[in-house]
Amino acid sequence: MRITFKLYASLSEYLPADRRQGNVLQLDTVPEGSTILQLIEPYGLPMKLVHLVLINGVFVPPEERATRALVDGDVLAIWPPVAGG
Repeated sequence: MRITFKLYASLSEYLPADRRQGNVLQLDTVPEGSTILQLIEPYGLPMKLVHLVLINGVFVPPEERATRALVDGDVLAIWPPVAGG
């Protein structure tokens, strides 16, 4: 299945170098039933930096990330914790 994977802010450094500028990676061979955690595991994201997770613009709470299966066409977007003022 095909998933659009987006990493924002400092997390974009975990994408392949040629995809960091746009922070988007199209994944065309994601196995059916893959969870959020299974999808991000190969990219080596530190879990303490996986703060805000959205699928198709809808927040996924931390307790659902290990079991929430992605479906064809999903857009998975992840932000690290941010501070500002």
